[in-house]
Amino acid sequence: PYNLKELPAVRVVEGPLFSEVVAQYQHFEQTVRIHNVPGVDGLSVDITIMVDIRDQTNKELAMRLVTNIQNGDVFYTDLNSFQIQPRRFYQKLPLQGNFYPMSSQAYIQDSHHRLTLHTAQSLGVSSLESGQLEVIMDRRLMQDDNRGLGQGLKDNKKTANRFRLLLERRSMGNVMIDSGTTSFPSMVSHATSALLNHEVLALPVLPKRRGVPPLQTFAPLKSILPCDIHLLNLRSIQTQKDPLFPSPHTALILHRLAMDCGFEGQNLGFNCTTTRGQIIVSNLFKNLDLHLLQPMSLTLMHSSTPLANDSTISLDPMEISAFKLKLR
Repeated sequence: PYNLKELPAVRVVEGPLFSEVVAQYQHFEQTVRIHNVPGVDGLSVDITIMVDIRDQTNKELAMRLVTNIQNGDVFYTDLNSFQIQPRRFYQKLPLQGNFYPMSSQAYIQDSHHRLTLHTAQSLGVSSLESGQLEVIMDRRLMQDDNRGLGQGLKDNKKTANRFRLLLERRSMGNVMIDSGTTSFPSMVSHATSALLNHEVLALPVLPKRRGVPPLQTFAPLKSILPCDIHLLNLRSIQTQKDPLFPSPHTALILHRLAMDCGFEGQNLGFNCTTTRGQIIVSNLFKNLDLHLLQPMSLTLMHSSTPLANDSTISLDPMEISAFKLKLR
C-alpha cells in the first residue's frame, strides 16, 4: 500500500452537470468524477491520476481495483485496441510475468457482472487475485534491468493517466458466451472507449468581421451510421499527376465492431441500431451522388472490380474494409 507521510488534501465539487472528488497526495493527484448527463458520459466513472514519482528510487506506482467479482484467475486485455485476449494469472510465474499490455481496456467478469477499465494510454495490467484489477501507472528504475534497454528508467515526467471505469450487469437469461480464446466488449463499452480515444475536437470560431465570409457547415451524411460501424476515415485521394491537388475520388474506410449483446442497456441516452453489417453506400450521403463504388485494399494501392452504385456492402464483425468513391 502507498505510505502516507501526511494526510491528503481533499476537494469536493458538486454541481448539476458533474460531481468530483480531488485527492492530492505527495506523489499523485487523483480526480474521480461522475457526470449527470444523458449518453455515454454518464454511464461510467471518470478517473484522472496525475503521477509524479521523480523523487523516488526503484519504485512503481500502481492502482488496484478491488471488487467481489468472482473472476478466478482469468482476466481480459485488448490486443492492439482491436481484439480482446483472455489472460490467466499463473502462480509459477514471477510477478512481472503476469502483467500484460493494456492498449485501450481490460476487464474482469463473472456470470453476473463485468468491470471494465478503459484507458486513454497504454499501460501494464494484471489480476493478481480474484476480483482485483491492477494497473501500473509509472515506474522509476535507477539501474538497467537486463531487458535490452541498456539503462535505467530515469526519464520520468509528471504524467496524467486518464481512465473510465464501467460496471455492467448481465441481462437475465443471457449466459456468458466467452470462450477460452474469444471475448467481446459491449456496445456501451465500445462507445466509452471511443469517448477516450476519439475525442470531439471543438474548434472556436472568431466572431464575424467585416469582409470575412462566415464558415459554412459541411455535414455530408444523411443520418448516423449503425452503432456497430466505425467510420475510420473519409478523405480525398491525392492525384498521381500533382500530389498537391486532390483527385475527384474519395477513400472510405469502415470498421465493423464485434460486440457482446448480453448486457443490460436501458436508459442509454442515445439511439443504438444495427443492420447486421449491411450498408447501402449510396444512401449515406445527402446532396451528393455516388458515381463509383470500388473495393480497395487498406493501403488503397490495389483495387477490385467496381460494384453497382446502389449495391449493399456487407461487413463481418472485426472486419476493416476500404472503398474508393466518386461523389458529385
